[in-house]
Amino acid sequence: MPFLRFKGFDKSIIEQVSPSIIEQFSTIVDIPQEIVKIELLHVDQIANSPLSVEIYMFQREQEIHDAVAAMIHAKVSEYNCHNPHIFFVILSPSLYYKEGKPLNALRKTSYQTSK
Repeated sequence: MPFLRFKGFDKSIIEQVSPSIIEQFSTIVDIPQEIVKIELLHVDQIANSPLSVEIYMFQREQEIHDAVAAMIHAKVSEYNCHNPHIFFVILSPSLYYKEGKPLNALRKTSYQTSK
């Protein structure tokens, strides 16, 4: 977590640009690179389906979201992938589950045991 899901892009482009996106994304969002997930989703375009990037993550300040979108746009534009739709799907820690438990409950437990 977070997940960056690319749709409609060539696999070779995403493979080339991913290391740089992961590095810059983690810097902008201030998270470890190891937790950034990048996926290329296969879609069958039926009608007028643009390139898109879905970013699943927890809420940040607007400036951070803006910086992430600008960075991704710049990176894919270097590979002639122009005008992708970039949008965020905001996740809630209380509705994100690991081990069958909400993430915010796991954070409290790990915090309590580390005291």
